[in-house]
Amino acid sequence: MKKVLFLVCALLMVTSCNKEKKVSLSNDDLKTFYTVGHTMGQRMKNLSLSDEEVAAVNMGLRDAAKGKEPQVNPDEFRTKIQTLFKGRMEKAAETEKDSGKKYLEDFSKEEGVTLTESGLAFKILSEGKGKNPTAEQTVKVHYHGTLTDGTVFDSSKERGKPVTFPLNRVIKGWTEGVQKVKEGGKVKLVIPADLAYGDAGAPPKIPGGATLVFEVELLEIVKEEKKK
Repeated sequence: MKKVLFLVCALLMVTSCNKEKKVSLSNDDLKTFYTVGHTMGQRMKNLSLSDEEVAAVNMGLRDAAKGKEPQVNPDEFRTKIQTLFKGRMEKAAETEKDSGKKYLEDFSKEEGVTLTESGLAFKILSEGKGKNPTAEQTVKVHYHGTLTDGTVFDSSKERGKPVTFPLNRVIKGWTEGVQKVKEGGKVKLVIPADLAYGDAGAPPKIPGGATLVFEVELLEIVKEEKKK
C-alpha cells in the first residue's frame, strides 16, 4: 500500500512529453525541480505510461495548481488509483519474470553452472583457496550487479571500494550464493526475483520481478576479533 501511495505522489510530478512548457534550466532552483521530476519519473518505469496518460496526469496537475475546477469527480476516481497501479505493476513484474526465466534457463545450460533447489543458478569463476563462509558470518566482497539486459544497477567494482556485511542480512540469493565460493574465489550468481526483490523491485534501478546477475569476489571472511 505504501508503495502504491508513493507512486501516486510520484505520478503527480510527471509532466507531459507532448504539451509541456519548454524550460531552460538556467538556475539552480529549476535544476533542482527538474531533478525531483526525473527522480520520481525513474520510479515509475514499470507503470508503462503512454504519452496520452502522461498528458492526462499533466492536465490534472495543472488544473489543481491553477485552482481550476476538476474535469472529473476526484472522489470517484481516487478509489480506482490503487487498483490501476497494482494491476500495472503486476503486469510489468510478470513480463520481467518471463524475461528473467529465459535468461536463467540459458545460463543454466552453460558448462559449470549449478541450479539449486531454491532456483538460484551459480557458476564458480575462480575457486579460491580459503574456506566457504556460513550464513552467520560477515564477509568482505567486491561485486558487480546487472539486470539481465546488462544494465548495471550497483557495483562496488566501479566504485573501487569493497563492502562488508553479515551474510544473513542481504537478499536470499546472496545469502545462499556467496556460501558456494571459497575465500579468495569468485562466483557468478543469477538470482530470480523471489530470491531478490520480488514483484516490488527496488526502484528506481531494479524493476519489479527482475532477475539479477552478480559477479561476486569473496575477498575475506571477517573474523570476530576484526569486527570488534
